[in-house]
Amino acid sequence: MKIIDGPWKGLPENQARRVDGKGRYDFFWVRMPDGVPGLLLRLSVETEEVRPLPKLKHVGVFYRVVEGANCLCITLSETSHLDLFETLCRDVVSAGEQAEDLQSALGRSVRRAMRWHHLLRGGKKGMSLEEQRGLVGELAFLSELVEVLGPTKAVESWKGPDDSAKDFELPGVFFEVKARRSAAHPKVRISSEAQLMDISGARLFLRVQDVDTTIDAEGDNLKDIVVRTASLFDDDVAALDIWEERLSATAYSEDNVEEERRWQLGAARIFEVVEGFPRIVPPLPIGTDEVAYSIRLDACTDYERATDLNGLLFQGNLNVRA
Repeated sequence: MKIIDGPWKGLPENQARRVDGKGRYDFFWVRMPDGVPGLLLRLSVETEEVRPLPKLKHVGVFYRVVEGANCLCITLSETSHLDLFETLCRDVVSAGEQAEDLQSALGRSVRRAMRWHHLLRGGKKGMSLEEQRGLVGELAFLSELVEVLGPTKAVESWKGPDDSAKDFELPGVFFEVKARRSAAHPKVRISSEAQLMDISGARLFLRVQDVDTTIDAEGDNLKDIVVRTASLFDDDVAALDIWEERLSATAYSEDNVEEERRWQLGAARIFEVVEGFPRIVPPLPIGTDEVAYSIRLDACTDYERATDLNGLLFQGNLNVRA
């Protein structure tokens, strides 16, 4: 048996030791059947699994039935990182022990592991100014959707980070969000022929958000905006999980935020993309692909709609509340 130090020292394979005899929840140090060190949180029959789970290099996070009980398992495959892994595990236990019930303890444990995922994922380069501007515009719209639909439905609709053709997808209605400088030439860039393509049985809207940025001026930096948006999901574990998954799929990295760069939201306009709207859509001429182009906003005035989301989402036969 390979000798492992720390809280796993002297623990045989396939055996567990309670982390804290006075703890509120059943956290255990464990040696898995293959000998790797791990942490278990034993769940009750009534406890619902929290997903998605983070993906960490050399660390497995998964559910497994152990001695008849479902457990959240966190294991280390590379023992050279044992010290860091112990720190991660103790941090997860600390977060879970602060919960008022087991379901919340599981949620807090998974979210804390997800934060480690964000910290350790590494390799992300800083976002360009235009990428940051686009994220600010999408988060502004997401925040408005939370007010209208609630946190879970709103964040579930945010598909932009998943490389979907549309930034937000709701039952019967889709939104493509574009951010621009308020003083720029009044046009927006469309990055592919699929972005404004019709969706059968659904309405499509183009939201154009003015977003300006300056150094050492009034307003929030990108980290402030992300933290404020995240707070909208604090009381909904499922929504918070989806939020963290979506954000991690973007190029955002807290470490690369320019503290002095501030962002200000300006006017927002919404246009309905219907027959006659200026756009390029498939089918394209044979031999052409990945078309990018610009749309002049002065050519879209006939298609402008009121920005009231309640009116757009709940009129007619749209069943967004379902």
